[in-house]
Amino acid sequence: MLHQIKGIENIDSPALVVMHETVIKNIEEMVRMVNGDVNRLRPHVKTHKTAEGIQLMQAVGINKFKCATIAEAELLGMNNANDVLLAYQPVGPKIERLLKLTQQYSTTKYSCLIDNIEVAKQIGQLFDEHGLEINVYIDVNVGMNRTGILPDEGAVVLHEAIQKTKGLSFSGIHAYDGHIRQSNHLEKEILCNEVFQPVLNLMNTFSSRNTKKPILIAGGSLNFATHSTKIDRESSPGTPIFWDHGYQRICPDQQYKPALFVLTRIISIPTPNRICVDLGYKAISSEDDISMRVYFPSYPALKPVAHSEEHLILETPIPHTFKIGDILTGLPNHVCPTVALYDSLIEVKNNEVSGAWQVLARRRKINC
Repeated sequence: MLHQIKGIENIDSPALVVMHETVIKNIEEMVRMVNGDVNRLRPHVKTHKTAEGIQLMQAVGINKFKCATIAEAELLGMNNANDVLLAYQPVGPKIERLLKLTQQYSTTKYSCLIDNIEVAKQIGQLFDEHGLEINVYIDVNVGMNRTGILPDEGAVVLHEAIQKTKGLSFSGIHAYDGHIRQSNHLEKEILCNEVFQPVLNLMNTFSSRNTKKPILIAGGSLNFATHSTKIDRESSPGTPIFWDHGYQRICPDQQYKPALFVLTRIISIPTPNRICVDLGYKAISSEDDISMRVYFPSYPALKPVAHSEEHLILETPIPHTFKIGDILTGLPNHVCPTVALYDSLIEVKNNEVSGAWQVLARRRKINC
């Protein structure tokens, strides 16, 4: 695959290679899934962390985004995004960093998540001291059990506290259902609708107490096929811009194509049935079982069996024709943390190396 691209032989490995035309098609598919209504899209930038990814989405009219770090939020401000949700409850120094961000990029409307009254008061106090107000969404726990407040009376009490806190402006609810990972779309849809019913009840409660209709920001990439059909919410897919092997397996209901591949080279053949490539922990996400971390589309029989900082050992069929120096094309199982390992992505246009995308927001801090 990658070895057929003009100029690829000059690229050192390991490297991440982004296929420009496929990215555009994936963004178009994202828009198609909401019937062209880009106002119902709030893509997450954690997957690509690049100005180029932001700009390609803005080119089709998408200008509301979600992010997970202050650096990602700043990159969006640097690219004049209209509306940015920091999908994180800022605590400690992050509250002041968020304040500085809103001051530095005043034309971007920033918001953040809240699931705790005391934190809400701390955020409100700091913004109010500077004569400012920050939009906030209540983070509701629908079963992921990672962050958020349960959709019960506690969420109503938190809503009331936000309404009374200077420096805060209530915008709506955020809920992420990343625990629903069945590969069968019908099963996922049933579970998704079930866990969101209490959220919809909360929305009705908040609507009756609010002067403006609350916004619901729901889900991520896993259940985008369900949320994209609901006109009462904004959906937050991130992975579709690049896609990966993990989502290919568990989301057959979504028609995205892999747009980001890892380029690696064979550096040794230590035994007749094993090859070693330069794809260590520092080059591919190691969060999954070793057998699943990377998939080689042209050689599906290759099986990862050992992994270290700079090396990945692959078991091969016997006999084989691999040679030291051969280029292999890998598809990450989880693309988001893999991208975060690289300073830049090699861009391919028209089957030719054409430049690079800087992964600027892989840094913990840009300016603010």
